[in-house]
Amino acid sequence: MAGEGSAQSRLDKITAIIAADLVTEVCSVYVRRAGDVLELFSTQGLSPKAVHVTRLRFGEGLIGEIAARAAPLALSDAQAHPNFVFRPETGEDEFHSLMGVPVLRAGRVVGVAAVQNKTERQYTDEEIETLQTVAMVLAEMVAGGELISRHELMPTDGIALKPLRLEGTCFSIGLGIGQAVLHEPSFDIGDLVAEDPEQEMVRLHEAFTAMLGQLDTILSQSPLTAGEGGEHEDVLEAFRMVAEDAGWLRRTEEAVTSGLTAEAAVLKVKNEMRARLGASSDPYLRERMHDMEDLGNRLLKQLLGTITVDKDDLPEHVILVARNMGPAELLEYDHTRLRGLVLEEGSATSHVAIVARALDIPVMGHVREVLSKIDNGESIIVDGQHSQVLVRPGEDVQQAFHETRKALEQIKAQYAQLKDLPAKTLDGIEVSLSINAGLLFDFDQIETTGANGVGLYRTEVPFMVRAEFPDVPAQRTLYEKVLDRANGKPVVFRTIDVGGDKVLPYWGELDEENPAMGWRAIRICLDRPAILRQQLRALIQAAQGRDIHVMFPMIAEVEEFDAAKKLLQRELDREKERGGILPEHVYTGVMLEVPALALQLDKLLKRVDFVSVGSNDLMQFLYATDRGNAHVSERYDILSPFALGFLKSVRDRCDQANVPVSVCGAAAGNPLEAMALVGIGFRRLSMPPPALGPVKEMIRSMSERQVAQFVHSVLEIPRVSIRPRLKAFAKDHGIKI
Repeated sequence: MAGEGSAQSRLDKITAIIAADLVTEVCSVYVRRAGDVLELFSTQGLSPKAVHVTRLRFGEGLIGEIAARAAPLALSDAQAHPNFVFRPETGEDEFHSLMGVPVLRAGRVVGVAAVQNKTERQYTDEEIETLQTVAMVLAEMVAGGELISRHELMPTDGIALKPLRLEGTCFSIGLGIGQAVLHEPSFDIGDLVAEDPEQEMVRLHEAFTAMLGQLDTILSQSPLTAGEGGEHEDVLEAFRMVAEDAGWLRRTEEAVTSGLTAEAAVLKVKNEMRARLGASSDPYLRERMHDMEDLGNRLLKQLLGTITVDKDDLPEHVILVARNMGPAELLEYDHTRLRGLVLEEGSATSHVAIVARALDIPVMGHVREVLSKIDNGESIIVDGQHSQVLVRPGEDVQQAFHETRKALEQIKAQYAQLKDLPAKTLDGIEVSLSINAGLLFDFDQIETTGANGVGLYRTEVPFMVRAEFPDVPAQRTLYEKVLDRANGKPVVFRTIDVGGDKVLPYWGELDEENPAMGWRAIRICLDRPAILRQQLRALIQAAQGRDIHVMFPMIAEVEEFDAAKKLLQRELDREKERGGILPEHVYTGVMLEVPALALQLDKLLKRVDFVSVGSNDLMQFLYATDRGNAHVSERYDILSPFALGFLKSVRDRCDQANVPVSVCGAAAGNPLEAMALVGIGFRRLSMPPPALGPVKEMIRSMSERQVAQFVHSVLEIPRVSIRPRLKAFAKDHGIKI
């Protein structure tokens, strides 16, 4: 690469060296061109006439498969592979075995390097590793613009200076307007081959130590670690533990030993781990990929002497745009200027999303190719409510959104004025409104919204953001903080509900065809009773003479509740024998989300202190409809006569047994649905904190008697949904929905 001559001649020399070193008859290098096409740029062993002629689409042939999978491929009999494609101009019909690796740059496939042999040959891991090292060198040549223009792969749509609307997934709701700041670390690595490997090893260790020190400074100065504690601190601590992991440092040391400079070694390992972890279906491993990329970039900055974010150079209102990022990277930016975060990848449970929500920053994820469609400084609107990102909006659109944001702030202020007023209807019926919570940060909303308590505390969230299973002391400390922050108001602790789409990082992924109906929640806890017993033990010890409310999820049989309650009693007896302070009262209940349990209510209601209807899963199971499937998720409506009649029957039977019943699913937080729920007799609702103000305003504007009469009058109508009729009724009667 450092030799004289054109880029093409140097590339030809490289292919010849690889072929000789790996003892192969063929070495070929394909480069990605516009339109996701791989063009043969150089070959040693195939027909020279095929160079710049042979082209394969991503996924086409074995070369295209390597690019599409972004992973190595080694075959002893390549021609027997179902994806083998013979191109006559190459003359490769006599070559049987093949080994190829993707050429990766910043996690993006920019080409493929492959070798072939005439005989059937088993390629070793060491040979694959060697070719991956060479591919890393080739990536720098491609990225440097020596072989093709740097701008060739830029998508044409969105490059013109015209407004653009991009869709994605909302990870944190809100509305933000500002200027784009692209978080796209790029590094100019001049020397790839080390002259003095021992000195490179010293440089690597010095940079690693400096990076850990920098991380400690960032995390200690974070606004989320100012003494309150919480799951965001667990996220940051887990990130710090990943940084200290010896595995990725050892792999980097091995790359230095092989002859690379410290910078080249870090880049090589970073690209390999991104390709390997990015292909995993395990959400925890994908989250580790983002953390590792953050750490790799941070280590490269130390080696190259690159400064971190210049806070003085930021716009006043920042919309941060990134492929993905770790939590420490987000905290390097001045959070007082951040108005939104837009990610190409990510997930709602990723570490950066959790930290962003704690900072009240709207986040949009899964916005495809956003980095290639936005330039630094361009105007951006992040609209979490409608899951969209508006790029270069016109002045009229910007003005409309400024007015919308101003109106939202005014509405929010109006809701704040309601916080000390009861949720009481015009005819004097009072409804208890609580919030759903999963982070300690959420407990601030009890005071700001005037909530009656926490109707659902998702205890699994702290488990999900930790690097290892929290022991009893750790759980006890957390639950003490929860009860303290509630300041005497009731908190319903739902025992750990994992499985399905909620995967713990320290558990292997469960291979289930229908995870929502599989091994999850109480089913796991009864099969692994130590998990539940430790959690119950921590709750009992945290209470210290206070009341606790324990709710068991995913109960399908009354006997499951009996078994769970028996474990609770064992822990109460254990604490009593230890001489500990027992809770003043222990209230036990179930989350009603499995329809089978509704058919056993008479038997169940003799045993429980309360029932909470989980409307999300209950409707999903009732209608056999996957709520995560866009094709069917809106096919059935909770505002159908059947669904409302079913819920009314549950409420009636709970009232007859004098057992309190609430609704804590998504329906409780939507004013129209909440109106119907109050109309069929529910007097306890629990919802996300932002929904409490609108629901309280709706309740204070309605007459319970009028709504009840209307809802009951339409329950016998044979319709899929009565939503339009309810909306019309609300409008006619001045109910604020």
